[in-house]
Amino acid sequence: MLSRRDFHRLAIAALPASLAIAKPDSKIHGVQIGAQSYSFRDRSLDEAIKGLVDVGLSECELWQGHIEPKEAKGAEGREALKKWRTSVSMDVFKDVRKKFDDAGIRLYAYNYSFRDEFSDEEIQRGFDMAHALGVTRITASSTVTCAKRVDPFAAKAKIYVGMHGHDNMKEGEFNLPPSFEAAMNGSSKYIGINLDIGHFTAAGGDAVEYLKKMHEHIVTLHLKDRKKDHGANLPFGEGDTPIKAVLKTLEENRWPIPANIEYEYKGGDTVEEVKKCYEYCKNALA
Repeated sequence: MLSRRDFHRLAIAALPASLAIAKPDSKIHGVQIGAQSYSFRDRSLDEAIKGLVDVGLSECELWQGHIEPKEAKGAEGREALKKWRTSVSMDVFKDVRKKFDDAGIRLYAYNYSFRDEFSDEEIQRGFDMAHALGVTRITASSTVTCAKRVDPFAAKAKIYVGMHGHDNMKEGEFNLPPSFEAAMNGSSKYIGINLDIGHFTAAGGDAVEYLKKMHEHIVTLHLKDRKKDHGANLPFGEGDTPIKAVLKTLEENRWPIPANIEYEYKGGDTVEEVKKCYEYCKNALA
């Protein structure tokens, strides 16, 4: 005899998938809109996933800060984080992947920012984490010199690493085309670009032209709006970043590069602001 719980479970299983669980779908005219989970940095991982679902986004680039323990200040905190990275069970990351799968969100990339002070073991563990998450892409706020160290690890793991640019013009940091090309020159095919079109614009770059030129090397795009000449982050449509032109370029060329919202301007409720960013993207592709 079936228990009430068994009857309910079988009834749910018999429903069409579309009725059993409403899964988000944020691919618009072939352009995959998603989010960097850093957009939800004021929330836990579970709350961030709920936020993605509430907005209606079906793809995510996972920020390491949603998994790693918060780093304490100073050398002691740095050592504690290093110990965690080199000893944490990969089951932690497999469980994280299941949470995204259960929510119907495609986990596309893991943001693990390799830095010059990383040990070789920390670099290797980044690729182990990516494998456990089931992703073939890592994004990293890194340096040109560190990218050279990362390259052989990436080639061995067969995982692409997109280097994230900012508008910091300090030598060795990623910002304008020469910095990305310096990292890729002589490297394997696994070192690429995480093009943040807001920072790129603020640094003086032409995001549309660079996308056209380097699309085969771009792992992901970050969508934000900034003013030129190192100007502020602003709500979508209020800055100088050619967000609409970038999205239309993706649509016209059918390039399978996720365009991930990265909410950084000052606003109100995080979920509501990300919804506004997503509405702007939908209208741009209408």
